[in-house]
Amino acid sequence: MRTSIAIPAALALALALPRAVRADVKIGYVNLQMAVNEVDEGKAAKAALKKEFDQKQKVLDERQSELKKFKEDLDKQAVVMSDDAKREKQTEFDRKLMETQGMFVQMQKELSEREREMMKGIFDKMEGIIREIADSEGFAFVFEQQNAGLIVAPKQFDLTGELVRKYNARYKAGAAPAAEKKPAKKQP
Repeated sequence: MRTSIAIPAALALALALPRAVRADVKIGYVNLQMAVNEVDEGKAAKAALKKEFDQKQKVLDERQSELKKFKEDLDKQAVVMSDDAKREKQTEFDRKLMETQGMFVQMQKELSEREREMMKGIFDKMEGIIREIADSEGFAFVFEQQNAGLIVAPKQFDLTGELVRKYNARYKAGAAPAAEKKPAKKQP
């Protein structure tokens, strides 16, 4: 599931099996992107990321407004300024512009890293559930629909809905996983 190189190899292996064996091999697939969008924890993560993005965008918009006003003032005053003063103000404007661009790049990097961290945790949990589904239902192979390049596949082998149901049952959005919760102490 993690490497797209393994998908064609596994599919080729499955097809290379003798016909009698191939009839017993169950192959399933999941759409991880759809699953992330449907699980409660994924929805909560996306909402948190949107909130962070909106806050960062507000700061960036304020900086851009300040820059725009600075440039307008510079353009208005340029007529009465000396060449040295114009160069100094232009240099200051260029510095502020570079700082704002750097801020934008840093914000993008931070948001991408946060998204990667959040999604990695969700994908790791999903991988465990997919393994459980495969083991309990006898699937020899489970592919990620988008990475496998599946365009058409029988709906009966789509495990996405089951993955979402099991994930939501096990992991409540914003709560610790059930297995990690400590049992309540008994009162004597």
